[in-house]
Amino acid sequence: MADYPEYISPKRKPVPTPDSIVENGVVHYGTFDSPFKSLNLLDADAPCGGKKQSAKKKAGRLTEWEAFEVNMDEGTLISAIYKTTFGMGFSIFVWYDKAEDKIYSWRNVVPKKKSRVAAQLVDDYCHCKTKHSEYRINNDLANGFASAKGFSEGKSGEFSIDMKFERVSAPSNAVMPLAKTKDGELCNPLYSEKDLFKATGHIVLNGKVYESNERTVGIIDDHKGYYPYKAHYDWLTTMCKIDVDGGQKHFGFNLTRNQSVDQDAFNENYIWVGEELHPLPPVVFTHKDGKKKASEWHVTDEKGLGLVDVTFKISKTFYMPIHLGVLECYYALPFGKLSGYLTGIDGKKYYVDGMTGVGEDKTTRM
Repeated sequence: MADYPEYISPKRKPVPTPDSIVENGVVHYGTFDSPFKSLNLLDADAPCGGKKQSAKKKAGRLTEWEAFEVNMDEGTLISAIYKTTFGMGFSIFVWYDKAEDKIYSWRNVVPKKKSRVAAQLVDDYCHCKTKHSEYRINNDLANGFASAKGFSEGKSGEFSIDMKFERVSAPSNAVMPLAKTKDGELCNPLYSEKDLFKATGHIVLNGKVYESNERTVGIIDDHKGYYPYKAHYDWLTTMCKIDVDGGQKHFGFNLTRNQSVDQDAFNENYIWVGEELHPLPPVVFTHKDGKKKASEWHVTDEKGLGLVDVTFKISKTFYMPIHLGVLECYYALPFGKLSGYLTGIDGKKYYVDGMTGVGEDKTTRM
């Protein structure tokens, strides 16, 4: 791996991961080289705005989810188990059928306490069960493995998954501050780890079986954080295999623009190429035609260095708005085609023309 160029902050270089994300009440911010054994964000002294809060209030403010994402020849799946600040939990499956250009979706809501999100990725699991669904995500990232098995029934018919993951890349593991106190102290920590995997297994949709092959690739997206009362982020990803120097390698990228108070030092923008992880600079998202009518996104590096230039042409979008009194959430999950390129730290441009893209546009107000 080449040395980091000047446009990448030294704070983006992964350091050895402490056992715990919080020690003596203080959050470890930065970029880390392996999963945390303990994601004990509830032990932070004053995570929300730097103000002391009771254990109950801290637990109520913490948003958690783990997503299990798969790209196959026939379609792309985004699935996850959530625990939200809205007092509810749920599992979700969103399957985008490429040939039909159609979205199939299932959401299964439970009280927050009945949705189990893994305490960490090393050796824990997620679980959510309702009358018409059950989903379990098993984590064994200490050994580089994960798996997911479950089913759901609803308006889109019947869905099931039985898939195993084997990690092929270094992890993207970042802890970012989403706010500062009046005294300039970092607060509102957001932890996010993403890993790229070889995927094997199958998905069944309304009786049709989709089997994995050598091109099937997956991502786990683990997420815990204290969002500000008004929060927003944009996200775009892909996962596949590409030809690199005459051989096939697993490939993916993660582009996010959130409320990190220092985008240069604290972000999670990366390219995965085989075992290598290439950090990217801060990026900005431009939504053509606004939110609900957006037909195209354009993502570029913030400082205009020509390092990231990706266009995302949206085909179909899954919407999941939440309205609970003073609590509001706008959530859009678009699928479509990518074009353009991203530049690795070795100076090589990786073109993404024709790849399937998946994005998120999320705004919350509490």
